[in-house]
Amino acid sequence: MTRLEVKGMTCMHCVAAVKKALEAVPGVARVEVSLEAGEALVEGTADPEALMAAVKNEGYEARVAG
Repeated sequence: MTRLEVKGMTCMHCVAAVKKALEAVPGVARVEVSLEAGEALVEGTADPEALMAAVKNEGYEARVAG
């Protein structure tokens, strides 16, 4: 599982946009996005760089949480 810190989400529309973007990345099996925690949990074999790029393309900042 990959945990991404996502910055810039302010509402449930943001959550939906981030979730949809992540689900479109090849290798993603399941996505959970939390507005309160400011993070996305991604299950599957997707490349973390591709996940971050998908989030950034939606206008948010993302980085892999350590």
